[in-house]
Amino acid sequence: MIDVLARARAWHDSDCDPDDQKELHALLARAESGDAESRAELEDRLRGPLEFGTAGLRGVVGAGESRLNTAVIVRAVYGVVTHLLATVPGAASRGIVIGCDARNRSHALARAAVEVASALKMKVHYLPGHSPTPLVAFAVKELGAAGGCSVTASHNPPEYNGLKVYLDRGAQLVPPDDALIAERIAAAPSAKDIARGPIDGPLVTDVTTIEASYIAALLQLKVLPVPSESLSIAYTALHGVGERLTREMMGKAGFSRFVSVDEQAQPDGSFPTVTFPNPEEPKALTKVLELGARHNVDLVLAQDPDADRLAVAVFDADRKPVVLSGNEIGVLLGHHVLVRDPQPSGDRHVVTTIVSSAQLGVIGRALGAHVSETLTGFKWIAKAALDRAQSDGWRFMFGYEEALGYTIGGVTRDKDGLGAALVMAELAADAKSRGETVLDVLRKIRERYGLFVGRQRSFTLNGRGGAEKIQAVMARLRAEPPVTLGGQPIESAWDLLRRVRTSITARPEPMEHFSPADVLIYTLAGGGRAAVRPSGTEPKVKLYLEIVEKLGPGEALETATVRGNEQLDALEKDLVTAAGLDHS
Repeated sequence: MIDVLARARAWHDSDCDPDDQKELHALLARAESGDAESRAELEDRLRGPLEFGTAGLRGVVGAGESRLNTAVIVRAVYGVVTHLLATVPGAASRGIVIGCDARNRSHALARAAVEVASALKMKVHYLPGHSPTPLVAFAVKELGAAGGCSVTASHNPPEYNGLKVYLDRGAQLVPPDDALIAERIAAAPSAKDIARGPIDGPLVTDVTTIEASYIAALLQLKVLPVPSESLSIAYTALHGVGERLTREMMGKAGFSRFVSVDEQAQPDGSFPTVTFPNPEEPKALTKVLELGARHNVDLVLAQDPDADRLAVAVFDADRKPVVLSGNEIGVLLGHHVLVRDPQPSGDRHVVTTIVSSAQLGVIGRALGAHVSETLTGFKWIAKAALDRAQSDGWRFMFGYEEALGYTIGGVTRDKDGLGAALVMAELAADAKSRGETVLDVLRKIRERYGLFVGRQRSFTLNGRGGAEKIQAVMARLRAEPPVTLGGQPIESAWDLLRRVRTSITARPEPMEHFSPADVLIYTLAGGGRAAVRPSGTEPKVKLYLEIVEKLGPGEALETATVRGNEQLDALEKDLVTAAGLDHS
């Protein structure tokens, strides 16, 4: 086993960033003097390279190979660009799009990425300001680039940053490209030996003007002649990069009654008013809900820091805030896109994921659309949309995952918090023009297509042993699978890592249409289902639970919802126990 001090010295000597070298040098000096805490910190920072996968890279910012820093980005971009040059026809002249969000060090890391790409003789389409991640995805497609990189950690805590990578179709990486790029990164020279060209060299072009094309494309998503000015909206960017372009888009769409949280409007990577800048976290929405109540608005919208996710809240008849779940937003948007389609036809296609609500599939099939269900992650949604368009001529209408990610039409081939915000505003304005609310629309959908009651539960397993604990949870469920959950028999168990589905009434059958993924799914006799998977970006185990309730004659939705939540409580308790998470 290589001594951690030797690993630290080797990384220090190969680093290309003087500030990171200084940070590591100080830590190394304390460890060499016998400080146990510093040595433990070094062991954590030098435990191995950050894993490059289909989400690119993501990690805590700091010096060391297990942190996110200039050296890691330089070697990663070297691997990405050399892969593009070797596999994408005309890659050098088609170029690569590079942008960044407003996290700490994002701008400097993006500049380093530009310098590496240009030194490799790759044309660079550079977005030098702070850009929403969906703008980078849009630019790859619009400019016909060979790929794209966005320096971002999306909704992760402030200490994180990362690199998100797109291929030439403008969609995220899927296998085998992720593994091939990882191999190139592993074989790359040390960061200090990788050449870097000038940021203002002849191969680097400022493409900020692409923002106008992006806004114009988003505005085409609004298809109804409803009175936009009647709808009032409260919005927050959560200190991210969405404010400027979202405000411009909403203004051009006619949504003039638009207020935002002033103290969260400007990009700030320290996120001073939120502990965790994830719009899935209730506390992250406190200020925008207060603003919405103060202005008596119809609709509340919140984007995450890189503006690719969208949270939605409304107010009930008593002006109490109701924060919609990701599945409720997905069902509302998907239904709206289908029923308001100005050119309905049999080639329409909607895509959801195996851990999202099954309700969109029910709605889509009832309205004559093709429905695909994929692994979690927008890379799979985009792949299904593109593959089916190519093979069968299906017209992609809508895709979503329950973690607040949505995309409408073909503007972007990744989740897009701006496009989703615009269509949600149109939906709310359409409802208001009929004297209804968003909650009325949701109620009608449930009355017609069924009541799907669901929730997500996450268990964070931090620390050096966190990864092992997560692996132990999945191993336990495979070794001792439950036979009932919440008092309901399990009809089938899907193990997507082994790509096998086991039914209580039939022999195991292969599931080769899915790529291998560490996901377990249990379908229940009552029509519900439960899924368990490790998070791809955080040290968490995630549980996804759903119960389908049948309404009795004349039964109120509220009564059935209470009953459904009671069943979810029992389902969750049994699954947590089976996974060993009740004592983790």
